[in-house]
Amino acid sequence: MQSTHPPPALRTKLPEAEKITINLGYVDLGHVDLLVAEGFYSNRTDFIRTAIRNQIATHGDTLKQVVARKMLVLGLQQFGAAELEAVRRAGEKLEIRVVGLASISADVTPELALETIGSLTVLGALHASPAVKAALADRIR
Repeated sequence: MQSTHPPPALRTKLPEAEKITINLGYVDLGHVDLLVAEGFYSNRTDFIRTAIRNQIATHGDTLKQVVARKMLVLGLQQFGAAELEAVRRAGEKLEIRVVGLASISADVTPELALETIGSLTVLGALHASPAVKAALADRIR
């Protein structure tokens, strides 16, 4: 039986998080620090993650409906040269819609990306080489 996993040299370790920066007013920040000091949260990041998850849970039904209506893939979607070569051989173009992380492997050339990706909508993060991002700039929404 043949393995479907790429050899270790071809596997890419993808980050599990994206760093963001936010600005908070001094009073809000003071309240966060007070909750941390009182032991409700282990640190500011823990508070912010919890607040975000609570808001996502509050709007969970709406999010599910929008994901279904817009035909979005939830989670990680990764594209390598082999997958895109198969798309090219089939004479097709992908309409990629992701909520989470879309990753275009380093082995994908800008030319291959242009020939096989018709549009790219990512709500979250896009990981691709600067050359591929530049080539697809007018197709990224």
